[in-house]
Amino acid sequence: MGKRIAIVGGGYLGAELAKVMDDIADVTLIEQRSHFVHAPAMIRALVQPSLVEESLIPYGRLLKRGRVVAARAKEIDGDGVTLDDGTRVEADYIIVATGSEYAAPFKPKGADVDGLRAANQETREKLSSAKTVGIIGAGAVGVELAGEIAHAMPDKKITVITMDDKLFAAKPESLGSALSRKLKTGGVELILGEKAEGLASKTEPHAGSVTFGDGTERAFDLIFPVLGARACSDLLKGLPGAEVTVAERIKTDGYLRPSTLPNVFAAGDVADPGDNMTIVAVSRQLPWLKRTLTGLITGRKLVDMKTYRPWGSEAPILLPLGPERGNSFLLLFTVGDWITQKMKGAHLFVSKYQKLLNRP
Repeated sequence: MGKRIAIVGGGYLGAELAKVMDDIADVTLIEQRSHFVHAPAMIRALVQPSLVEESLIPYGRLLKRGRVVAARAKEIDGDGVTLDDGTRVEADYIIVATGSEYAAPFKPKGADVDGLRAANQETREKLSSAKTVGIIGAGAVGVELAGEIAHAMPDKKITVITMDDKLFAAKPESLGSALSRKLKTGGVELILGEKAEGLASKTEPHAGSVTFGDGTERAFDLIFPVLGARACSDLLKGLPGAEVTVAERIKTDGYLRPSTLPNVFAAGDVADPGDNMTIVAVSRQLPWLKRTLTGLITGRKLVDMKTYRPWGSEAPILLPLGPERGNSFLLLFTVGDWITQKMKGAHLFVSKYQKLLNRP
């Protein structure tokens, strides 16, 4: 237990890394929120409100030996982390996993978990009374949101608008075409290759209209702007040699280091090693970090260990359209409703994360 590890951010990567290193190092997890937020389930929570509390999981039972510090990290250096109140957390190795922010009501603003609860309830009420719903953006959140609403509220007229000419163009065409067919069968209108201008807000659901390139307007009772995540990278930007890439992410080297500081690592959404901002990326980064940190703790040199190899375009993606339908890309091929339902759609991994945080 001689080596000290400080992990900043208790999301998908930070929480699980803290737990797997708890037996072999002196672990401190620094997280400003009181609860772990299982964000993908917050999409379905708009139509299944019981999921809100199931997907907000307290950190208190996560670690047996280490500690969780409820605070915001203000600064990091090669010797540790400075918290907002000036307290220092000294560490031999520092991992920054501060994640990303997203439009309401899918992630909290900062530490405001109660605000997330309120935003979910408010949006759910607006959705219940809306007749027309516009979803601006057709990434994973936009497509899954359309599928959830269409499944649970088939009376809604749902329109998905995206600048892209097809869904998930970076994946095999079979994935996007199958999802398009199922959405249309469920009554969802797809407007592809069009930019929606004039949004009253890019971060909050709201009633209003959008304007297309030819000047025509479409009004909706409720608009969801789901235009992608932005990394929470302020903590890393000032480090020596840090390089900001797309969506405020920080470029990392082959050892997931975001700067010239040799003992500072970054992972998850905030890091850009060549992975997309997905939980799937964590599934590869996490075991690499565990092996690498274990090696360092036991005296191995970093240069003698294997570098990290990102997923790249081969990364899997699971896209349920409600609890029963959907499609997924699994390395070499696209699968349909049954496998997508079994892998994600039926349960959304809620029990996995409750078990991770030892929720009774």
